[in-house]
Amino acid sequence: MRRIQLQREDGQGVVEFAVVLPLLMAILLGIVQFGIIFNNYATFADASRVAARRAATSRFVGDSGASARTAAKNAASNLNLTDPEIDIQSCAPPATYPCATQNWTTPGDEVTVKLTYPYDIKILDWIVTSGNLNVVTKERLE
Repeated sequence: MRRIQLQREDGQGVVEFAVVLPLLMAILLGIVQFGIIFNNYATFADASRVAARRAATSRFVGDSGASARTAAKNAASNLNLTDPEIDIQSCAPPATYPCATQNWTTPGDEVTVKLTYPYDIKILDWIVTSGNLNVVTKERLE
């Protein structure tokens, strides 16, 4: 009778790698997705700042924030912002959001820019989580 020897471990490393590889790939893809969302947030926050500054300095233009919307879209051109995602208001201090009445002509009033942008964290095309990035920036009307 022949005896089977089970002491050889030639393929052990390959089997362990095959078991651990999906977990490592999921973690790597999660890190990449987080980096993309963080980049989007930084771009988004800058677009909010640019829009607030444009709205604060354009009180003589008379467009009620339209030029600030355009400035936000231009600053975040890779995010495809739409008009419903950009809310710009001008209120007398102390400002509460949303404003009851808007005034774009009085210096010292507060301009509030609120941007909202949806995000999804996907790993291998499975949505892990989703939500909205929200940024609010306030400036004084000049």
